[in-house]
Amino acid sequence: MKRNTWQREAVRTALSETEGFVSAQGLHAGLHATGSPIGLATVYRALSDLAGEGEADSLQSPDGEALYRACSTTDHHHHLICRNCGLTIEIEVDAVENWANNVAAEHGFTQAAHVVDVFGLCAACSAASVD
Repeated sequence: MKRNTWQREAVRTALSETEGFVSAQGLHAGLHATGSPIGLATVYRALSDLAGEGEADSLQSPDGEALYRACSTTDHHHHLICRNCGLTIEIEVDAVENWANNVAAEHGFTQAAHVVDVFGLCAACSAASVD
């Protein structure tokens, strides 16, 4: 576990106050707007450390950008993420677990691991796009 510096604590706090997923650059901009002197490289390092320790979820956006959010559970889970507003719902899906293990076994793989994030439009954004 990394040493808990004031910079790391500031990143942890800012992340916990952010709705949905945020990029390191977005979190850095928010910190900078409040007068924080934390550098972008420090934000990237802190987010990477927090994700590695299970305190933050990390995923890759459809555009390939790393996004983070404070993790509410340390159990293995998956996400439903709205591409429009960023609403994120943590889900646990036994079917995904079974599918991943079955596909791996069919091809002779063992100790299979996976990351599944489902992107779509939430009900509110879907309704708004129809109007």
